[in-house]
Amino acid sequence: MSGEVLLRDGFLPPPVRARLAAAFTVHDWPAASDAQEKFLAAHGKNIGALMTTGHAGADGAMMDELPGLKLITCYGVGYDGIDVAAATARGVWVSNTPDVLNDDVADLALALMLAAVRRLPAAERYVRENQWPARGDFALTDRLTGKRLGMLGMGRIGAAIVKRALAFDMRIAYHATQPKPRAPHQWADSAAALAEWCDILCVAMPATQQTRGMVNAAVLRALGPRGYLVNIARGSLVDEAALIAALREGAIKAAALDVFADEPHVPQELRALDNVVLSPHQGSATVHTRHRMAEVVADNIEAALQGGEPVTAVNEPRV
Repeated sequence: MSGEVLLRDGFLPPPVRARLAAAFTVHDWPAASDAQEKFLAAHGKNIGALMTTGHAGADGAMMDELPGLKLITCYGVGYDGIDVAAATARGVWVSNTPDVLNDDVADLALALMLAAVRRLPAAERYVRENQWPARGDFALTDRLTGKRLGMLGMGRIGAAIVKRALAFDMRIAYHATQPKPRAPHQWADSAAALAEWCDILCVAMPATQQTRGMVNAAVLRALGPRGYLVNIARGSLVDEAALIAALREGAIKAAALDVFADEPHVPQELRALDNVVLSPHQGSATVHTRHRMAEVVADNIEAALQGGEPVTAVNEPRV
């Protein structure tokens, strides 16, 4: 095999990088803007595959700088930063890494639920700051078992979260674009209706223009002062200003967030609140899963640069 691959963003484990380097010329995207211009002038026309992430993305302007591009592969399941329509119009495949990260993201979702409901970060600080001897036992908390879980999204990851939630005897309802014929759970016809029904609203929908700001002030009011919000999807699905106001005013009880609107920048208002659990976008961040994601990326690159269809394509480019 031959061809040139550009790694725009995202770490590749050394064995996977070595696998690609044995078959292709592999380039790293320069950090400095002047170096990027020189790189494109020297190599742009030869790049056949671009690896990026949902955050770094790739727009039509960048695709135009890579006229030989056959594939944009996303190191992650969310490819919202890639202009798929622009890629399709240019005859460029787009792929992602679905399935391999479902379990780790679902595990973290349950961990965040437990952390919020049992107030684990606050309890740990109570011990670390040696408040226990002086102030006595930590305050009583809520319980997870038996809660009503509202899944905003019932795709692969949502289904994996539900599988774990059932072990806690949780009742399940969900909202998705359409009812899932095989899902044995109650369907709500809107995010607000789901929030009104549930104790914990868990966000697991893809980031699109249609889902941007879906969890807004009205949805948070419907969730209510005894409700919890958990977000393991994308920060763009939640109106962050409305969430901060709801947490401050007690309109909801607490939140647990692995994703934010402007990562890695998390608002001071969120960081200062005691009723929010914060995690630095760690959903798929285990050694095992990141390695498997990288292997899927390599599979896609090898397939596309051999003239075939990527194994996890998300579009059908016009050729």
